[in-house]
Amino acid sequence: MALGDNMTYKINTKQELESFIPKAWKEINHFIDSMVKDLPVPLYSSVDIRESATKFAPVDNNIYPAGFNNVCMLDLLVCAEKFKKEIKKIDPEIKNIGIIPESHTKNLYYLDHLYTLKNTLEKAGYNVTIFTVDEAVFQESNKVDLKSQSGWDLTIHKAVVKDGCFIANNQSMCFVILNHDQSSPLNIDWETIKAPVIPTPKIGWFQRQKISHFTYYSKVANEFCEKFSINPDLLQAKFKMVDNVDFASKDGLTELAAQIDSLITELPKESSVFVKASQGTYGMGISVVKSGEEIINMNRKNRNKMDIGKNKIKFTKVLVQEGVETVIKYDNHPAEVTIYLINAESVGGFMRANPLRSTQSNLNAKGMVYQKYCISEIRENCDHKAKEAIYSIIGRLSTIAAGYEIRDVL
Repeated sequence: MALGDNMTYKINTKQELESFIPKAWKEINHFIDSMVKDLPVPLYSSVDIRESATKFAPVDNNIYPAGFNNVCMLDLLVCAEKFKKEIKKIDPEIKNIGIIPESHTKNLYYLDHLYTLKNTLEKAGYNVTIFTVDEAVFQESNKVDLKSQSGWDLTIHKAVVKDGCFIANNQSMCFVILNHDQSSPLNIDWETIKAPVIPTPKIGWFQRQKISHFTYYSKVANEFCEKFSINPDLLQAKFKMVDNVDFASKDGLTELAAQIDSLITELPKESSVFVKASQGTYGMGISVVKSGEEIINMNRKNRNKMDIGKNKIKFTKVLVQEGVETVIKYDNHPAEVTIYLINAESVGGFMRANPLRSTQSNLNAKGMVYQKYCISEIRENCDHKAKEAIYSIIGRLSTIAAGYEIRDVL
């Protein structure tokens, strides 16, 4: 995962990294631009990042992000410009855009996000329709009117597929943005759809693996660190992977416990390890432990939480990841950072804090709250934005890794 403990780097500490990144901002981003070239990176994505006393590390990557409502207004204006730029590259004549959402319309905070995404695309100059082919969303009507947590009104229209096109609200959708993570695939023959659908539905959680993402991230981060002589341990969490695990029957738990104990020997004393279902999403399928014995002795209730995820996905592959103890605080509560990106360019972000959790815990859980902050004003030599600059770079590197994942399925 790292390039090697015996190598000598110009940048060996977190403090040196924080000093270097703002000073070399343009050179760094030019290099990352060259890494992005020719890769099918997702139109949009989000990356969760932890910062400890000694390192920064991405801990999750979402190709179908669901938190645009947490991005600051200034950055949303940048998002509108970036969306327009990227969509015009695909088809400069596009006027009508469709968004396919998740089917959990009772999640009012998700509806806040959906409204914000729609509004941002409208500011980019497009006519936007939210639609789905999921019959379960509708009752007797061809549309459902909803109100979000913040009181925004929005409508989801029923769509049909005709001659390879989605028809919704009496319009043909020329361009479709997928905001459905495909943990339970929609009943659509995507090969027959003529309109561009991005990000590709082929990278949904019905087959995507966190293990693949972090394997690619390690490759990308190592290449980046080699270019700038940075100790790669400063930008990533150590990890191992375990296959053929069944939390219900306890098959494979002995091997999982052994891998946990093996990783812990590589970490500082009192470190925790995150045990993550490789197909887990929405913060599901995660346990935080300090020894393999905790997995062996896990009770049935907790094993059930690790066994089945969103839309009844059965978890059998597990990512064992270094627990990066956060030093970030919001209102004196432990927090982590999420960066939003469009075409692998950082455009916004926010902090996720959780007063019910500790600095070593999974913060994407009950009790979490959000704090917006703007990252669109980062410039060369902007030392007071050093943290945001590093978060932005890690977000970009993680999205390049996602581009490799997408390339594998196309």
